[in-house]
Amino acid sequence: MTCVDQAGKPNIITLAWAGTINSEPPMLSISVRKERYSYDLIKNKGEFVVNLTTRKLAHATDFCGVKSGRDTDKFASTGLTPEKASRVDVPLIKESPVNIECLVKDVIELGSHHMFLGEIAAVNVDESLIDQKGKLCLDKADLICFSHGEYWSLEKPLGYFGYSVTKKKNLRRGTK
Repeated sequence: MTCVDQAGKPNIITLAWAGTINSEPPMLSISVRKERYSYDLIKNKGEFVVNLTTRKLAHATDFCGVKSGRDTDKFASTGLTPEKASRVDVPLIKESPVNIECLVKDVIELGSHHMFLGEIAAVNVDESLIDQKGKLCLDKADLICFSHGEYWSLEKPLGYFGYSVTKKKNLRRGTK
């Protein structure tokens, strides 16, 4: 996730607590500990960008989660490229295949973390992930996830929405 300070200096933070929370308007949430350097940056600016990460970016992802932006320029240290966003004044990570630009709508104090509710202002997608019919093919992005202290690759789809109640013998989409 990217954010900026009052002077416009960008920072990157790796967050494990994030997710979709609403369809209309499109919104997502991120949860950040109040003592983290990025917390005040997000709260003061009211904007942030979620940058999906890939197997190729796993090392940089981990680095940005363990080093503080108070002491480290994470873009310079990782070789990642800040790129101007289309709707918010926070840079995207150019190497990320999907960037989700968000405006903070609310902050909910939960305990160890505060949850930022972000309305999605724009989504930027690497064109190589869009097929000829205009469908987003995230399987081509080689995304990773984080669970219980470990980074995991996402190898293959396990089903599609509604597959559990489909009565067809072959459960693959587009086959009869």
